[in-house]
Amino acid sequence: MHIAVIGTGYVGLVTGACFAEFGVDVTCVDVDTTKIEKLNRGVIPIYEPGLDQIVDKNVKDGRLHFTTDIRSAVEGAQVVFLAVGTPPQDDGSPDMSYYRQAAKDVAEAMNGYKVLVTKSTVPIGTGKWLREFVSENLKIDTNFGVASNPEFLREGAAIDDFMRPDRVVIG
Repeated sequence: MHIAVIGTGYVGLVTGACFAEFGVDVTCVDVDTTKIEKLNRGVIPIYEPGLDQIVDKNVKDGRLHFTTDIRSAVEGAQVVFLAVGTPPQDDGSPDMSYYRQAAKDVAEAMNGYKVLVTKSTVPIGTGKWLREFVSENLKIDTNFGVASNPEFLREGAAIDDFMRPDRVVIG
């Protein structure tokens, strides 16, 4: 199985590295060229105990890859995780612009059936919105699944939280 993780922030990087540790082939994508260059050199942009060792091991084992090329990552994946930032706006609501752009880029790159999984912090109704938005932006006629897998990672314990979660929510 091959998955793509869109976004290499805290959630995306931990998600990608931990799936690779489970033996899954993972490509992590980010629009930040500098961040991807650093990740490809083994420089981890966040501190999470043990993450650098997991990333290093799985890059060397050929299971974890980093790129800015969303098209190739999506084309080769069966499952695509959307883990981009949704920072709060002045009114407290999430800024969905990065999520929207990632969804558009994924839709345009789809070359067959995929399962799109939202890990980003998003408002209620985003799954329905994602289905409609991706359908409108597909370049080919294909079906796809939509799921939500909200993140409950605690900084400093994110790897353990991913590997041994106290709850799993999938919808």
